[in-house]
Amino acid sequence: MRAVLHSERARLTALYGSLLVLAGGGLIALINILLRGGLYTRISGAVTTAVPGTAFERAAVEGQRLPAVPAQRLPPGAATPTQEQLRTWAATRNLSTAVESATLHELLIVSLIALAVFAVPSIWLAWWMAGRVLRPVGVITETARRLSGENLHERIGLEAPPGELKRLADTFDGMLDRMESLVGAQRRFAANAAHELRTPLAVQRAAAEIGLAGDPPPEKVARIRSKLIGVADSSEHLIESLLLLAVSEEGLETTAPVDLAALAETELTEAAQAGAEPARGAAPPAGRPAVVRDLAPLTVTGDRALLGHLVRNLLGNAVRHNRPGGRIGVATSADGVLTVSNTGPVIDPADVPRLLEPFRRRAERQHTAGEGAGLGLSIVASIARAHGAKLVARANPAPGGGLTVRVRFPVGPAPLRPPLQES
Repeated sequence: MRAVLHSERARLTALYGSLLVLAGGGLIALINILLRGGLYTRISGAVTTAVPGTAFERAAVEGQRLPAVPAQRLPPGAATPTQEQLRTWAATRNLSTAVESATLHELLIVSLIALAVFAVPSIWLAWWMAGRVLRPVGVITETARRLSGENLHERIGLEAPPGELKRLADTFDGMLDRMESLVGAQRRFAANAAHELRTPLAVQRAAAEIGLAGDPPPEKVARIRSKLIGVADSSEHLIESLLLLAVSEEGLETTAPVDLAALAETELTEAAQAGAEPARGAAPPAGRPAVVRDLAPLTVTGDRALLGHLVRNLLGNAVRHNRPGGRIGVATSADGVLTVSNTGPVIDPADVPRLLEPFRRRAERQHTAGEGAGLGLSIVASIARAHGAKLVARANPAPGGGLTVRVRFPVGPAPLRPPLQES
């Protein structure tokens, strides 16, 4: 009972009911005030049966309150009333006053009774109206209370006319869509991370138990040793990528102006020195993709190390998923856009958003050298979010195929990570 009395419906009922009762009381008060001003005149006119000829009788008809000694206030030139006229006037006045008083008293009693009776359906109507108004809120509350990790697919789907509560329900449904997507991505991330971390451990265990069983020859030991070192390097790269993803998700601690065009040129030079890209102005080796540069001056505000990882991962993704004799395009523009495009296999546009999730690949993993862990584009997307940039990935049409990634950086400074509160 206490919960009902302290509910929003009870508060709205009190508000609506009070407004209705106050409106009824105001209407009754207005009626009584208006009647008090003209009731005496109407009663006097009805009681007077003959047309009065003296000033006193005309005053009685007009509702004027005459003095007890009317002769002292006669208008100039008026005839002195007779005793019969005075008695008639006095009787008319007394009768009109009595009828007026009785009528107003009866009207007040009836009005108060009507107001008391009116208050009961007013409160019931206010309770019903409050319930109708708060019904969508109750639906939202029950849905939120019922939700868990297993039924995030449920939605309110409120069918109501456009309004604030309809927008609230639609906003809640949109929030559930985002939550379901995030929870699904988190589950896939956990499952894929467990698989990615378990695979090298299984390979290492198999190499140690099977390859080194018995008394293997030195050649086999050297081969197994090289295999174990390669698996360890792959595991180290995976762990570093996961740490980089976690750091980028936390936001930026410090920011500074970064020449993104020069940074992209530096990453291209390092890639060329490592043999992944041809040197600027040199013809690409057979099978290597050609690089097309269009680096206009571009300075953004952010973390230089993270932006370097962003450009490096985009270039690595463009090389890894290219085709023999393909092309890579790297461009920056003065309006804050970094664009990296590459040729390669034709990608279904519906699969592009999934490629930005961790451990998601266009094809199943083959566990070959240089394949990667499927974290490159997800790290790029995380670093872009940390810098307040908007990332758009688009599948290139046939016959070239491949992917185009465009990162548009904001004109203002990048958001900083909020400082930690000490407890």
